[in-house]
Amino acid sequence: PKPGECSRNYLLAPSKSGCVSDQDCPGDHKCCVFDCEDVCKPPAFNKPGVCPDTTGQLGYCAFLCFDDRDCSDELKCCRNGCGGYNCMLPFKVKPGHCPPPQGPAPCAEECSHDSQCPGDQKCCQTVCGHACHELV
Repeated sequence: PKPGECSRNYLLAPSKSGCVSDQDCPGDHKCCVFDCEDVCKPPAFNKPGVCPDTTGQLGYCAFLCFDDRDCSDELKCCRNGCGGYNCMLPFKVKPGHCPPPQGPAPCAEECSHDSQCPGDQKCCQTVCGHACHELV
């Protein structure tokens, strides 16, 4: 498959109908389900950062954006807790990679995103939770 995700934007016109895989589509277009048919469409536009977790929160049950290109500045198009999407300030993702989870570790959620960790540390998965770790 080609990189990226299918856009939720139904206003983007398909470039081709009847695809089976991304390889059937021109350029960077992807094979996506659209109006009960497989069609080639441009991929969703993604800005850097991670959307906040909105599980259990309330939001507008409407699509106020379709992908990040609909949002100003550094805002991203994120799930809002009600099944809709709206523009939100993302969490920054620090560069580097987490070490693989190993050994006994406290089963706790000490962090949920990199910006909760000091300095260059990242929020990494442990054996049963998440904690701030030095980079590998």
